[in-house]
Amino acid sequence: MNPPLNAILLFVVTAFAEIFGCYSFHAFFALKRSPMWLLPGLLSLAAFAWLLTLHPTVAGRTYAAYGGIYIAASLVWLKWVDGQNPDRWDLVGAAICVCGSAVILIPHLRQLTSN
Repeated sequence: MNPPLNAILLFVVTAFAEIFGCYSFHAFFALKRSPMWLLPGLLSLAAFAWLLTLHPTVAGRTYAAYGGIYIAASLVWLKWVDGQNPDRWDLVGAAICVCGSAVILIPHLRQLTSN
């Protein structure tokens, strides 16, 4: 696979690790689920932190670009897990954020392919 595609897939996996980790705490505290939800949540959040270290750009840029991917992944979670359809404003907002992530990342991902 090529480096830009690897980077995008890594962002997606990182986002779902964070979302699941946070959701497990939400399930325990807000939805009154079993404390057993906390262990996979902690593991998922640890995986999220580790995955962030694997991204090919410096930390600040990674975090900035990651935000847009996280927002889009959250809307997928909204649909698949919460059973709610994102509305048009959700989709427009996520598209704007993903475009912002692309503006940040594209020049740096091009450098990866030229090296």
